[in-house]
Amino acid sequence: MFDAYVRLMDLVHKACLWCAGIGIIVISLIIPWGVFTRYVLQKGSQWPEPMAILIMIVISFVSAAVCYRDNLHIGVMMLPNALTGAPRVMLGLVIELLMLATNLFMLVWGLELVRTTWNQTIAEFPTLSVGITYLPIPVGGAIVSLFVIERIWSGRYFQSASDDAVAAAPTE
Repeated sequence: MFDAYVRLMDLVHKACLWCAGIGIIVISLIIPWGVFTRYVLQKGSQWPEPMAILIMIVISFVSAAVCYRDNLHIGVMMLPNALTGAPRVMLGLVIELLMLATNLFMLVWGLELVRTTWNQTIAEFPTLSVGITYLPIPVGGAIVSLFVIERIWSGRYFQSASDDAVAAAPTE
């Protein structure tokens, strides 16, 4: 059962990577369009900048989930490195439970935010619901919660990022 869950999380992880990568490509295409229309055509398009912001929000939440699973997030290791055995495992479990609580908060209250703002629209995109723009909050919370469950289930706390994950991470 655990192996099937890990394979499913591998697919979710890969989907997040693809989503972030496609988002960066789209931003890289629409921002130059905005610059071109503003400075060459002398009539700026109104949509590229707000669209890039909305895409960046999605990229931020799915990338955060990827970084969490790959252990690329910032972590202070002074206390865990000072502990061994059961105290270290308990600290890891407490930290993961706090991560789970934080992300469940994002899921529950993010869904409430989406529901509350669903019938509002964005000035630049009158057909786009404000609720949709807030959807990355509960989705990100749900994805990281699934990754936290995987880590708790495996019992692998305080692992260093793999060499592959570090090599794939941009440094600039």
